[in-house]
Amino acid sequence: MSDTPAMDFGYNPPSGDRGLETIKPRQYPADLHRSLDVATQGFTSLWVSDHLNYADEWRLECWTLLTWIAARYPGQGLGTIVMSNTFRSPALMAKMGASLQELSSGRFILGYGAGWHAGEHTSYGYDFPRPGVRIDMLAEAIQVIRAMWTDAGATFSGEHYRVDDVHCEPRPDPAPPIMIGGAGERRTLRVVAQHADWWNDLPRPTDVQRHKLAVLREHCEAVGRDYDTVRKTNTARVFIDRSHSRAMDMAGEWGGDTPIAGDPRDVRDQLARMAELGFDMFIATFPDFQGLGDMRLFMDEVIPAFARP
Repeated sequence: MSDTPAMDFGYNPPSGDRGLETIKPRQYPADLHRSLDVATQGFTSLWVSDHLNYADEWRLECWTLLTWIAARYPGQGLGTIVMSNTFRSPALMAKMGASLQELSSGRFILGYGAGWHAGEHTSYGYDFPRPGVRIDMLAEAIQVIRAMWTDAGATFSGEHYRVDDVHCEPRPDPAPPIMIGGAGERRTLRVVAQHADWWNDLPRPTDVQRHKLAVLREHCEAVGRDYDTVRKTNTARVFIDRSHSRAMDMAGEWGGDTPIAGDPRDVRDQLARMAELGFDMFIATFPDFQGLGDMRLFMDEVIPAFARP
């Protein structure tokens, strides 16, 4: 592992019931404090997911929770993984991001996406256009946000959004990185090449991941962007146990998105393959929200293998 490229690690605590952890609403603030007290000993950034509800689950709103975390944990980066553009106007999002960047002394990372869960849009009364329209809206939204973070009296007029001589003071200095989540090859990765500082993806088989990166490189070349200036990040649920079979059984019971799973050596190997492809940040969720044994094992036996020289 001594030749493994370095990697940074972020922690994504639950903001509510993900069907993964045991969430007890009345003790959630205490559980969250305890998990973050541990995570801040090894993770360099803290991330909050942006969902309102899938059905009737208990859940906190992303921005409110991120602000709560920012006030209590001053040492880590603060990111959204990822905010849905369709939930908030981009002009308001620019103002919110600039404010948090100021109050957190420059620790904010804006993870942004086009939104994907139709049910929560419908239940909250938000429009949910077809995917191509949502991606076009995302591209315009980022242009609005960048203009407001850069220009005094920003103006932008597009098909979906318009601002006119708008001021966003204090403008953030430095401007937060913008990270786009999504891997659609024809449109989303092109928006990444055009507008993102960072890209966020999920674990995939190595050949599939290599193909996605090749597509991103092609889009970068097409728009005149240096591919190496796009930071590549990845996020996943981690099922880790000293017993490889027990970890795999837990992952199998989950049955959701592709996880990182196994004993510490196998988890290190999976992340090493990811790092060798060019991913230099991994954002993790863990199922043991009360006990935290899996996160401690990850911190003790995985993170040190990817330390920067």
